Amino acid sequence: MTRLSRIAKALLVATAITHVGFFAAAYGALALAGAPFPIAGSALVTLVGYAGMVALVRSGLDDRKSPAWRVRFLRIPYFVHWCACVFTLVPDLLYLVLRPLGGLAVGDVRVPPSGFLVVYVVGLVVCTYGVLVRRRVFQEIHIEVRVKDLPPAFEGFTIAHLSDLHIGALTPEEWGHRWVRAANAFGADIAVVTGDLVTSGTAFHEDIARVVSALRARDGVYVTMGNHDYFGEGEPLVSLLKAGGSRVLRNEGLVLTRGDARLYLAAIDDTWTRRADLDLALAERPAGVPCVLLAHDPEMFPKAAARGVDVTLSGHTHGGQIAVPFLARRFSLATLAHTFNVGVYREGDATLYVHPGLGTTGPPIRLGAAPAVVRLTLRAAA
Repeated sequence: MTRLSRIAKALLVATAITHVGFFAAAYGALALAGAPFPIAGSALVTLVGYAGMVALVRSGLDDRKSPAWRVRFLRIPYFVHWCACVFTLVPDLLYLVLRPLGGLAVGDVRVPPSGFLVVYVVGLVVCTYGVLVRRRVFQEIHIEVRVKDLPPAFEGFTIAHLSDLHIGALTPEEWGHRWVRAANAFGADIAVVTGDLVTSGTAFHEDIARVVSALRARDGVYVTMGNHDYFGEGEPLVSLLKAGGSRVLRNEGLVLTRGDARLYLAAIDDTWTRRADLDLALAERPAGVPCVLLAHDPEMFPKAAARGVDVTLSGHTHGGQIAVPFLARRFSLATLAHTFNVGVYREGDATLYVHPGLGTTGPPIRLGAAPAVVRLTLRAAA
């Protein structure tokens, strides 16, 4: 709760800072339109923009059911505006510095507010794409993972991997069913969901359970919990998932078999709430049997590799949600906070795959970090 309180305060401060540029843009628009009292008018719309974030913060953790019209015509447009304000921060600062410098040669160092308006309009276009298009359109990714001493019977074993669904008011159930249909088309041996099925609260637990229960795989569907799954009461979700036919693994594992060949599948619980116990998850692992670990937080990878885990499947980072196109691995918001950002990492014989996620948290936007449904195929190491 303390961390979340800090995040709320940071959001309010960030909103205040980024709306300074919006004030200038609004003033530029009203002045160009010849509106009376442009300063007062721009101050009013800026306060309304700030009040929108205050209302969101006051709603707290609980992601509630909302009428579709409210989400579509109020919340989504507000987030487009908010993201546009964040987008304009650096361009506005550059404009404030470079415009007077460029005007020195002609003796005009004024900073016309129309420049702020242009930057804000560009931000609106980019962020409209990120909110309405990029987060909706997902990729299908196919990856081969080399495993030391993989039994021949498990050669070509396939895993449909989903992560960070964040089903809620801004990520509807119908999106989840589209992801599931894509995963089911893989015809995978197992399907896994590596945490953060929830955005927050408990209102969407039944929606999530319907989505996950629609997953199909020959050897079952397995789920592990993420930090957002405990932003509210997590146990009702676990019960619903189990009732729908999924196996929820929390600090435990099981042996998958192909004749006499064996593969150990394990999962740890959430690290944020300090429920994770790697020792307990690996306690029943037979000696010499390859291991696949589900761990929502990829920061567990070094410990897992040190314990001889062959493949770790994670999520949590969303690939940053906002990243430099085609360079998301190196330049994204996730690189500021995570050692393992997105994609495949290796440490000795161990492999980590960090899923880019499917839903979003915070602002419902993706730029340069596409959502994905992933199929991993296990192959014996040379």
